[in-house]
Amino acid sequence: MSAVFDRIYDVVRTIPKGRVASYGQVALLAGNPRWARVVGYALHVNPDPGTIPCHRVVNRDGRISSAFAFGGENIQRQLLLEEGVEFIDEQHVDIERYKI
Repeated sequence: MSAVFDRIYDVVRTIPKGRVASYGQVALLAGNPRWARVVGYALHVNPDPGTIPCHRVVNRDGRISSAFAFGGENIQRQLLLEEGVEFIDEQHVDIERYKI
C-alpha cells in the first residue's frame, strides 16, 4: 500500500458516523486537492472496511457509489441510512446537510 493511500485512509477514518465527505474533500484533507480520483482508487481497494468507513465518501453532488464497490446493490445506501444520513432521492444524500 502506498503512503498516499495511507493518508487517504487516515482522513476517511476521521469522518464521523452520520456524516459524509466528497472525494474532493478527502483529497484536500489528505494533502492534494487534485487527488479525487486517487481517493476513489484507494477506497476501491480498501484493505479494512471495518475501520476505514469508505461508505461515508460520496461524489461532490452527494451521489453514492455504484453497487460493486460495497459488495451489493444498495449497501452504501443502507449503511448511511443506518447512521441517520437522509437521502433526497434514491442515489443522493443531502450533501449540504451531512458533509463534514
